[in-house]
Amino acid sequence: MTFASGKFALAICDRCGQQYKYLELQQEWNGLFTCPECYEPKHPQLDPPYHPADPIALQDPRPARKEPVTVYVGAPGDSAFESNGMQPSTETKKLIITTKVGNVTVSTS
Repeated sequence: MTFASGKFALAICDRCGQQYKYLELQQEWNGLFTCPECYEPKHPQLDPPYHPADPIALQDPRPARKEPVTVYVGAPGDSAFESNGMQPSTETKKLIITTKVGNVTVSTS
């Protein structure tokens, strides 16, 4: 659809109400057609800068690994058990337990 050029048309300013040539009016950011004296550009505070949201999750998370655990029983080097997670592996050495009991005196009365 084509429109007329408007070179002979008259229009009224939406702000002050004065009559001007149609081609002299300028459209503001809010849709008003105003004369050059009433024209106000859009204030920069009406367009706040874009602030993206703070990131919350990691992009490529990696779960913690379970390392094999070595448990020493007795003096270091006597025997060692190794485990792989919750499943114990076979003994690497024989477990040798030695105990000493001193003299025990029992008296009954």
